[in-house]
Amino acid sequence: MTLVEPQPALDVRRSVDRFRARTAELDSAYSFSFGEHYDGANTSHGLLLAHNEFVVQPGAGFDRHPHREMEIVTWVLQGALAHEDSAGHRGVVRPGQVQRLSAGTGVLHAETNDAWRLEGGDPSFEPVHFVQMWVAPDEQGGEPGYDLCQVGEALGEGELVLVASGMPRDGDEVVRIRNRSAALHAARLGQGRSVELPDAPYLHLFVARGEVVLEGTGLLRTGDAVRSTGAGAGAGGRRVSATGPAELLVWEMHATLGG
Repeated sequence: MTLVEPQPALDVRRSVDRFRARTAELDSAYSFSFGEHYDGANTSHGLLLAHNEFVVQPGAGFDRHPHREMEIVTWVLQGALAHEDSAGHRGVVRPGQVQRLSAGTGVLHAETNDAWRLEGGDPSFEPVHFVQMWVAPDEQGGEPGYDLCQVGEALGEGELVLVASGMPRDGDEVVRIRNRSAALHAARLGQGRSVELPDAPYLHLFVARGEVVLEGTGLLRTGDAVRSTGAGAGAGGRRVSATGPAELLVWEMHATLGG
């Protein structure tokens, strides 16, 4: 990774321009090159290697598959996502929670829609809708790790909330990731509410739902993203204002991948 100061730039990426894959059980949208969807000019931003949005139908999911040397952060927008891995970690992620899987030297994990619930005595199902983000770790190696944290109460304040971080400045009250130059913020905004973006050499703003206006840029809708470079001249310090109920995910990064 390198700390070279980037040239100032704002790159708006519209939802419709993402790589897409659809089946009867799974709807996927990939912000960066992923699997068979490859574009050599779109492989990462800052330390962010993957930013995937999934809608998984009841009874479906991802069977056990391997990961290594990756920090995998999961944010659920609707439903419940069940996680289990070869290191013995298990959890169910719901809206208002953040999950982190540190793959370390290697781990197998599976994710499924944990949809079963009862309403009025009748069984019902719902899809699980979630965003999964991959960040490169500072150093390779180490045992796989897992954490699941409740942050929903803080989100109710309508502010930008720190939900995952590896930065030394941030305490242990948030989910810890194994990168000292990255942090994830989230916000749930009501109509007319606004937040100020952190000032960092690399930012990734994602509109998980709703519509917002980014100061100096314009309207952003559900699924749109902004990739910002250049501390003090990019999106950092600009205000994001909601035109109705909205939810945001913001990566603050102070380094980028080397080479």
